[in-house]
Amino acid sequence: MAGCRLEIKAVPNAPRSEVIGWLGPALKVKVHAPPVEGKANEVLCAFLAETLCLPKRAVRIDHGATSRKKLLIIDELSLEEVYSKLPPRCG
Repeated sequence: MAGCRLEIKAVPNAPRSEVIGWLGPALKVKVHAPPVEGKANEVLCAFLAETLCLPKRAVRIDHGATSRKKLLIIDELSLEEVYSKLPPRCG
């Protein structure tokens, strides 16, 4: 089974959840949820799972649950497959 890790720069309390683009190796994602009691983390994982056409359980936080910089584990896809489903990287 494929799987990978993806760096995220999360921005909570956004008007809507959306992928903004790449900041170096990290994907910047706005999240439509407050950073209270793990709510933004739940919404982030669910949003990315939907964006990548995966079940919710396939995306989870590995490191940085209380930080804006996070490391996610994404099951079922290689890093190259994740990149192909997200906005293009520059450089």
